[in-house]
Amino acid sequence: MTKDLFDLSGRVVVVTGAYGQLGRQFCRALVRRGTRVAAFDLAADPVRAQDVFGADHEHILPVRVDVRSRDSLDAALDIVNAQMGVPHGLINAAAIDSPPNAPAEENGPFESYPESSWDRVMDVNVKGTMLCCQAVGGQMAEAGRGSIVNVSSTYGLVSPDQRLYEYRREAGGPFFKPVAYSASKSAVLNLTRYLSTYWAGRNVRVNTVTFGGVFNNQDPRFVEAYSARVPLGRMAREDEYNGAVVFLLSDASSYMTGSNLVIDGGWTAW
Repeated sequence: MTKDLFDLSGRVVVVTGAYGQLGRQFCRALVRRGTRVAAFDLAADPVRAQDVFGADHEHILPVRVDVRSRDSLDAALDIVNAQMGVPHGLINAAAIDSPPNAPAEENGPFESYPESSWDRVMDVNVKGTMLCCQAVGGQMAEAGRGSIVNVSSTYGLVSPDQRLYEYRREAGGPFFKPVAYSASKSAVLNLTRYLSTYWAGRNVRVNTVTFGGVFNNQDPRFVEAYSARVPLGRMAREDEYNGAVVFLLSDASSYMTGSNLVIDGGWTAW
């Protein structure tokens, strides 16, 4: 019988940001490929697991973790090691951005962007990703196998199109997509490249997935403007990135490391 290159049966994968919109999708997709999943999230709660993951929750281990803390990550890994074993894979999906209802100064001009906002985003998106790679990737390197998938964004490749937010400016006052998210997601790209060469000799592959915007009941004016900017003419569905992470965690991508898989509906092709 021909081996299924996408088979993940019996493998242990850590997903950070697991209770988020994409994180929960990744967890459920992996369970359906036979994976044992450790769901790392600051909001992780076994009581809520069924509401978050549905019937798949029986195959998911929720672990409350602060990705900004190496001590928190080490404690979480002790739980994973004891109940599941050393991970075979890691998806770094934990990230924050400035929400639409953020304080005015956070979405104001670059010249007055708050230092505290920069620190908060960098702490999670860059430091948190690095620490997760350090902790989980370190264990995989010792075991001599593994795959890390770091999640970036089109805004890590190109500048945000500030024209998309014109409807906010028309409502009164300045409004700009802040700088920290873009800078943080760009940093993830080179963290991937660094680690891909660092761990290549220990058979740990490290790749980036760069995603476009996901529909999440945003303001219809934003959705219309965003969709007009995408060659495929729409935002992504929340399940449309599952195939990419399954591919990168599986043997189907066994000769792929240090790469950036862009899935953005053509946004960066213009």
